[in-house]
Amino acid sequence: MSDALLQTRGLHVRFAARRGAVARAVDGVDLLVRRGEVVALVGESGCGKTTLARTILGLERPAEGEVLFEGEPIRYDAGFLRAYRGRVQIVFQDPMGSLNPRQTVYEAVAEGIRIQRLPGDEAARVADALSSAGLRPPERFFQLYPYELSGGQRQRVVIAGAMALHPALLVADEPVSSLDASVRGEILALMLGLVREAGVTILVVTHDLGLAWTIADRIAVMYLGRIVEEGTTEELLSSPRHPYTRALLSVLPEVAEMEQQILSGEAPDPTRIPPGCRFHPRCPVVASGEAARLGIEGRCRSQDLGLAQVVGAAGGHRAACHAVPTSGGGSVPAEETEGQAA
Repeated sequence: MSDALLQTRGLHVRFAARRGAVARAVDGVDLLVRRGEVVALVGESGCGKTTLARTILGLERPAEGEVLFEGEPIRYDAGFLRAYRGRVQIVFQDPMGSLNPRQTVYEAVAEGIRIQRLPGDEAARVADALSSAGLRPPERFFQLYPYELSGGQRQRVVIAGAMALHPALLVADEPVSSLDASVRGEILALMLGLVREAGVTILVVTHDLGLAWTIADRIAVMYLGRIVEEGTTEELLSSPRHPYTRALLSVLPEVAEMEQQILSGEAPDPTRIPPGCRFHPRCPVVASGEAARLGIEGRCRSQDLGLAQVVGAAGGHRAACHAVPTSGGGSVPAEETEGQAA
């Protein structure tokens, strides 16, 4: 059996914008998530990572490409999606917003069990899920409402509701960003425990490379709808190759030896993706004149490129940058480049 649990192939997600424009929120993403690993999808707000997560969950339909789960493309009929969402669950950023304030903790955790029509003792399932999420004794929480819980306890209830279905994949969208610093570590430790003890695979969506450093086995860095660098956490964070990754990493206090790089401006409008490398308008390599010195500035401004294996790096470390020596397969077909420059 293949160790690939989830894959996206050539995934494009587009939305209608003002005056007939089209926002290319996800713009050709190939992503692989293997069984039993934690993959972090990292990038600034607006880079498309949440849209990618929603598409993986079947909440958005791709304009092109496909999502494969356990080797099979997902479908969008109601019957398939109900069964699929029993296998793939999400943990949202804001636990207070994702819990119904009129439901008790018991009802919140039992809801998925009822929707999926799982057999067996419902109360025992709820108790086991709450206990595995660190809410013990579980019966003490059954009749409590979300407003009676702390932020960390609410997030544990959300995780319990997801894990009550015994999913294969947990998609965690900024799972600790709304929590106090004092409980973030506890929730991250809980999630890592689920990988070890329940065998669940986790895709973490975050803007925080520091969090990815703590929890992930592999990291995929996303910019303006596309993955621009990916690799194992150790390889990518010890030797980042893409200028965007280096800029994100340079502001972490844990990386004191790196010169801090403050990116100018904001990511471009996804209705007007620049020609060439989509990062070039903000790229320090271009702005400093280094790209001109290397003789690649023209390519940076006009030639789009995809991910390719970084020369001399460990297997699986890929980047999409003209300034990074790569081996094979990095260019994007001319017709796709022309479409992106339009």
